[in-house]
Amino acid sequence: VMASDPDRNRQRVHQLLERPGNEKCADCAAADPEWASYTLGVFVCQSCSGLHRNIAHISKVKSLLLDPWSASELEFMDSVGNNKAKAKYEQIVPAFYYCPTYKDCMLLREQWIRAKYERKEFMCVERQEPYSAGYREGFLWKRGRDNGQYLSRKFILSEREGVLKYFNKHDAKEPKAIMKISSVNATFQPAKIGTAHGLQITYLKDNSTRNIFVYHEDGKEIVDWFNAIRAARFHYLQVAFPGSPNSELLPKVTRAYIKEGYMEKTGPKHTEVFKKRWFTMDERRLMYFKDPLDAYARGEVFIGCKQNNYTVLSGFPSTVQGSHWQFGITIVTPDRKFLFACETEEDQKDWIAAFEAVINRPMLPREYAVEAYFKHKP
Repeated sequence: VMASDPDRNRQRVHQLLERPGNEKCADCAAADPEWASYTLGVFVCQSCSGLHRNIAHISKVKSLLLDPWSASELEFMDSVGNNKAKAKYEQIVPAFYYCPTYKDCMLLREQWIRAKYERKEFMCVERQEPYSAGYREGFLWKRGRDNGQYLSRKFILSEREGVLKYFNKHDAKEPKAIMKISSVNATFQPAKIGTAHGLQITYLKDNSTRNIFVYHEDGKEIVDWFNAIRAARFHYLQVAFPGSPNSELLPKVTRAYIKEGYMEKTGPKHTEVFKKRWFTMDERRLMYFKDPLDAYARGEVFIGCKQNNYTVLSGFPSTVQGSHWQFGITIVTPDRKFLFACETEEDQKDWIAAFEAVINRPMLPREYAVEAYFKHKP
């Protein structure tokens, strides 16, 4: 008995999915894609298939398992596939360009898909001008430090000057803030900022961390700013660490925080009431804020490595009282103990794992300089 067409086609789909490259999503690398674009010839996950629907003039998607497929469509899928499409649409992705994965926010993934297939940015180097030129200016909505209102501010990124700056008045001669590229970081924070396009930019001022929160209505515009900052950072690092391979420089270009969330803390004498604060673990700086969107931290703690007598323990010394939350963490530094309380046991486990990862990592020469600064801070 001959296998019927639908059965034969289903078998064919399974064979195609076993080809090298097709076992993960062409756009975000999620495992086992169950959708495909039958106009582009790529296999994608369900979540990216939704983003392909936004470029329906270029990409038409179907479910590999639930939708009917014709022999000619499968023939086309067979002739392209993820590896071939990557070779075509990702010919010249700049080293600094942020290529998102399934762990990243929707905005980054959508703009990556549009950049590849709609704007063809990585097939033609002129189309990369907005983020690779080394200079960029424009307006972004910036959250006010004191009132939380978003106001339009002019921003200028200049690789030659090594700065990102913004101006409070459109015709102002002097910038309100000058952020050195050497200490700038940028990370998308849609949940925290409360807008899908929200970008948190941090920089060091007098060795303390400063936060600014910005967005732009146009998704391409804010992602171009992000990649322009990455380009400037990458070129700065190439000069600062000559001869270092890209594999060492690229993780330092921008970084996500190791962990963020609420804990309670008490003062140095451990007799004060525990207060709920928002904590951010960034490299070796543990910072706490009254509000997640504060411009600067109420305090910063340096967390060194175990060779230098930093440890993290579960629970509190027995004498401690006054925390509402039950799940304690003690961080022991050479100078003192810091006590924190978590709301749930799961939170406590996650924070301890984050602290251990930092403490188990040997210190870099530049981190010793930061530690010295923290020790002598007034």
